[in-house]
Amino acid sequence: MHSISPQSSRIASCSCGQLQAHVASEPLGVSVCHCLACQRRTGSVFAAQARFAKEAVTVVGASTEYVRIGDEGTKCTFRFCPVCGATVYYTLDAYPEAVAIPVGAFAEPSFPGPSVSVYEERMHLWVHMPSNIKHIR
Repeated sequence: MHSISPQSSRIASCSCGQLQAHVASEPLGVSVCHCLACQRRTGSVFAAQARFAKEAVTVVGASTEYVRIGDEGTKCTFRFCPVCGATVYYTLDAYPEAVAIPVGAFAEPSFPGPSVSVYEERMHLWVHMPSNIKHIR
């Protein structure tokens, strides 16, 4: 286990708690994705995720993998709990130095907000993103 300071220590968890990602740093970035694949994966109208340096993440528990090829041909490997099915982290071949974690897995309302929103052409009409972030259609 990494030595972590209280202000940069977070734990992401699945619904049942069996699979956890212990994070020992602040996020490299936080984003929101409105693509249809993320909508299906999350069961929500968009996905919010934070990326962390790979060496700052320690995974505890068993996971099952699902590999998806994105709209632009990029490969994502999602790791989810085999007991409750919640996704706790994933990796993208395009960013091998990082681990992405769904923001909701932290269950932390004070978590930093997004700096970018992507695939906004697929954003539900009633959803409004903060005006002070980067918007990509």
